[in-house]
Amino acid sequence: MGAIPVQAQSLGQGVSALQRQDYVAASRIFIPLAERGNAAAQSYLGFLFETGRGVPQNYTEAAMWYRRAAEQGDARAQYALGLLYDRGFGVPQDIVEASKWLNLSAAASPPRVRESRVRIRDAVTTKMTRGEIAEARLRALEWAPSRER
Repeated sequence: MGAIPVQAQSLGQGVSALQRQDYVAASRIFIPLAERGNAAAQSYLGFLFETGRGVPQNYTEAAMWYRRAAEQGDARAQYALGLLYDRGFGVPQDIVEASKWLNLSAAASPPRVRESRVRIRDAVTTKMTRGEIAEARLRALEWAPSRER
């Protein structure tokens, strides 16, 4: 039996490679899926670029993949993108945008991770003025997920 062509590989195979710490294989599986608009693959690819696993570390590339997944409603990517905005890694530092994404992530996260994400969101909020908090909440309320075509 020969090797499975990359385009035939699934998200699950990419996650398995990630769990085996075979980051190069994971990136090779996630890239074509991410390019085709798979939000979970985009989120995983953002993680690989953020951490420099299997691909060269590149915060700008990480932010781009996280944003594509976050815009589709991926809570993990929203959280990661919010942290990048908070620190100004790969994107201009923007506390309001950070708070928006962290708010959206906390609201959409499963219960097992929601509490920790709320704590991080609240920690970011302590650095904000009332006006910035209001603006971040408004941005979060106005946001709606959009699928890639």
